[in-house]
This record gives sequence, C-alpha cells and structure tokens, in this order.
Amino acid sequence: MRIFCEKTATILKGARLNKVNYDAEMEKIISLNGGKKPALLMHACCAPCSSACLERVKDAFSVTIYYYNPNIDSEEEFFKRVREQERLCAELNVKAIVENYDPGAFYDAVKGLEKEPEGGKRCEQCFYLRLKKTAETAKEKGFDYFTTTLTVSPLKNAELLNGIGEKVAAETGVKFLPSDFKKRGGYQRSVELSNKYGLYRQNYCGCVFSKKT
Repeated sequence: MRIFCEKTATILKGARLNKVNYDAEMEKIISLNGGKKPALLMHACCAPCSSACLERVKDAFSVTIYYYNPNIDSEEEFFKRVREQERLCAELNVKAIVENYDPGAFYDAVKGLEKEPEGGKRCEQCFYLRLKKTAETAKEKGFDYFTTTLTVSPLKNAELLNGIGEKVAAETGVKFLPSDFKKRGGYQRSVELSNKYGLYRQNYCGCVFSKKT
C-alpha cells in the first residue's frame, strides 16, 4: 500500500503554495464551535508529546487519547510508554484507549522501505497506518474529529502529517483537526510538563530503524 497518490500530492502542493498555518486553522475551527466541546480522538505517540497537546485543546474539545503505535521496536518499550501515557491521562483526568501491540502491522506497511532514510517514505507509511487506524476508530466510536500529537515534534513534518490527515479524513468521512502543536512553544512546553510529571522521555521515535540513526 502506497499513499502518495495524485490526490495526496495535490493536497501537499496546495499547502506549500498557500503556506498553510495549521495552528491557525485549528484555532479557526475552535472558534466556530461556539463554546461546544466536540469529541476528539487524539492519536498519541507518547506521554511527553501528548502533555502539551492536551493542554492546548482540552478546554475546546472532549478529548480521548488513542494509543496506537505498532511501530515500537519491542514489547518492553511499548508497555513502558503505555504505562506513562496512562499515568499522565489519570493525572489529567483524560480518557485513554490503548490498542494491542501489533508490530506485524508496521512491518507489513513499510515492507520494501527498510533502507529509506529517517523522515522519508517509510515514515510516511507509518504515519498513514496510525492515522488511518485512528480515524477508523473515531468513526466506529462516534467521535467528531481525530488528530495526532506527532506535529509537536520539531523532527516531524507538520505539512506532511496534515496532508495525510486530510487524505484519511476524505477516505473515512471523519473530520480531521489540523495542527502544528510545535507552534507557540509547544515542544518546549512538552519538555516542561514532562519534568513536572516526571515522565519518561525516550531518545528515539520508536521503531527499530529510528533507533539506529
């Protein structure tokens, strides 16, 4: 399965030409909610990243964290991150859904891309896998929107992630909440909150390939 069809390329080209401010787009959607709190399923890669993202949207949405990360390289690391995510959610009184560890789904998605550089086509497939599953779960459980915490990282391409999110939204019929959570000091805030709550901060994205770089 390869995601960069003509439609996706067009979305990304348009974003570049128009220099989309995804943070501003998110704020625009929030302003149009009229004080209501739509249900948001937020894919979370880890507790540290989700900390600042939750702080940014928790007053505007009824948020549930969705932990789906089959890319994690070992069960030990996977469940270490799960425990931290659940601990943070309990601290913040936020609901969490944790999917089973299924590394086979990741390796199937990136088959043939094992030698790609970090941040390249292999990562694109990984993002698509996780966002598609998030949207499908959001649709199944009746959420109004889905989004991801991945844009809080300075190492992740917000334009790419939002393009994939929009594509998945078109495929599933679930609204995607655009974001660039690193804006307005989002990443720095995640570091502060990680220190505040004593969160484990991993030093690699999660997959065996990122661990080697």
